[in-house]
Amino acid sequence: MTSTPTRLASVRARIAAAARAAGRDPASVHLVAVTKTFGPEAIQPALEAGHRVFGENRVQEAKAKWPALRPRYPGIELHLIGPLQSNKARDAVALFDAIHTIDRPKIARAIAGEMVRQGRRLKLFIEVNTGEEPQKAGVLPKEAAGLLRLCHEELKLEIAGLMCIPPLEEEPAIHFAFLAKLVRELGLAELSMGMSADFETAIAFGATHVRVGSEIFGPREPGAH
Repeated sequence: MTSTPTRLASVRARIAAAARAAGRDPASVHLVAVTKTFGPEAIQPALEAGHRVFGENRVQEAKAKWPALRPRYPGIELHLIGPLQSNKARDAVALFDAIHTIDRPKIARAIAGEMVRQGRRLKLFIEVNTGEEPQKAGVLPKEAAGLLRLCHEELKLEIAGLMCIPPLEEEPAIHFAFLAKLVRELGLAELSMGMSADFETAIAFGATHVRVGSEIFGPREPGAH
């Protein structure tokens, strides 16, 4: 089995090739290496290889891993890419540098309050449920403008862009194209979209952040979330 640094280098090369094919600067695409369910021993080879941008799905899991790693590897940037509960906002703001999953006013208010209390500024994305799936997190597309307005006008939150996770059974390109159109309509600049199976397609539609886990760290244990 190939090593983590080899797989990481392969993903970086594929990102660069996809960006160039889309007429984009490869530096405009940020690789968020997704470490959910992987322990420090699996993450360290990527850190040793110089990667510093990582994504986690759960606040508690991240809290158990990253405080010990951070002092040893300066420059780590941690992104929350999973759903956030308002009672975890304090820990999330303390631990993460970016949150991709603002999807309702309650979460936006909790994050805004904690950022003021802690004196921290995070990069923030609104998650859009492009497939309008009832079981999935994310604001409905028709409500995205209202949530953005609340963040900007009332809460004084700076929103960098939009995030989506397309429905598993649908062609992701349709959802990436939709999110790219919505980000332009809302006057935002960044797009968090694309995972291990479809990040090259996402880059073709303008992704600025791709969230790749298994292509770097290998398959997760069956049943891992």
